[in-house]
Amino acid sequence: MSKTWYPVIDYLNCCECGTCVTKCPHGVYDVEKAPSPVVKNPEACIAHCHGCGNLCPVGAITYVGEDTGWMPPNGSQADEEPCCSCGCEDVTNKTVVIDYLYLDLQSCDRCIVTDGVLDDVMMILTPALKLAGYEVVYNKTEIETEELARKYQFLSSPTIRVNGNDICQSVAENSCGCCSEISESDVECRVFEYNGETYEVPPKEMLAEAILRNVFGLSEHSCTCSDYELPENLETFFKGKKNTECSCGGNCC
Repeated sequence: MSKTWYPVIDYLNCCECGTCVTKCPHGVYDVEKAPSPVVKNPEACIAHCHGCGNLCPVGAITYVGEDTGWMPPNGSQADEEPCCSCGCEDVTNKTVVIDYLYLDLQSCDRCIVTDGVLDDVMMILTPALKLAGYEVVYNKTEIETEELARKYQFLSSPTIRVNGNDICQSVAENSCGCCSEISESDVECRVFEYNGETYEVPPKEMLAEAILRNVFGLSEHSCTCSDYELPENLETFFKGKKNTECSCGGNCC
């Protein structure tokens, strides 16, 4: 959280459209005062997030602590910048961004097979979504280091996000032999819970349902990027992986 970075509203220019209030994923604004933009929780704002300022149609938002050279769009919407790498930033209503985040696609059976299942689901859903006028973006990112895990607010492997939202409401894990072997340590990876059953590889039906529910706003969304901490399980994995890759057995790292 940042106490030296938060939005300031020019109420003389504000048109009270309510966009900044409804689109902020961090709870900075007082929703009870909408459409009037009242900054209720400045400490919840994310440093260098220009999300609400980029969306403001009249350029009525600036920021305390601004040092990036950003300027309000002044009547024309600027290109939006992501407020953080977790993907929680606003996307247009006709854009669907699917992110697949994983630890390993070389030897981890769980990541490899889930990758294939997701590919199959996307092959079916993408043409239908495009026919309905949606732009579909499909990204795959290997979380190779602790730094990348922090950048992407990574909680467990594998992770599937739709427009920045994890399709799983909580993290459930069990022991993963493949990742444990990679890091020479006891590592747990994600399991998927669906219709009362637990799966190490999610069923196609689960992924299709979860993606569509997120696209059409039927799932609860939450952003945890302001209070993210690297899970101990992942910290153990990256430390063990680094040691196994080091030719001296980890003594020089």
